[in-house]
Amino acid sequence: EVQLVESGGGLVQAGGSLRLSCAASGETFDDYAIGWFRQAPGKDREVVSCISSEEYSTYYADFVKGRFTISRDGAKNTVYLQMNGLKPEDTAVYYCAAAWALTSWSSGYDYWGQGTQVTVSS
Repeated sequence: EVQLVESGGGLVQAGGSLRLSCAASGETFDDYAIGWFRQAPGKDREVVSCISSEEYSTYYADFVKGRFTISRDGAKNTVYLQMNGLKPEDTAVYYCAAAWALTSWSSGYDYWGQGTQVTVSS
């Protein structure tokens, strides 16, 4: 089992930046693909980005391409989501999750963090 804890959320003005962290503990972190998802009030959870366990292949949703960057640090058991050029529509609770294989489908993820709030003001 993997335990995930997100941090780094907060309030930022449009155009600003935040870096989210997803710290993992428990089973071998390097075995898991890690995904970032978000859920805004009244909307379904949607994938933002994910990174594989090996070769560090990445996936980005179209609405974040060119603005967000996902990375992982095996030594720190942490995955990061660097978010630049934030927009009010990026406001949501952001969750990280762990899966055995890289996928953009939330149903493919077995372990979830508690989420961190990101609010972007206009």
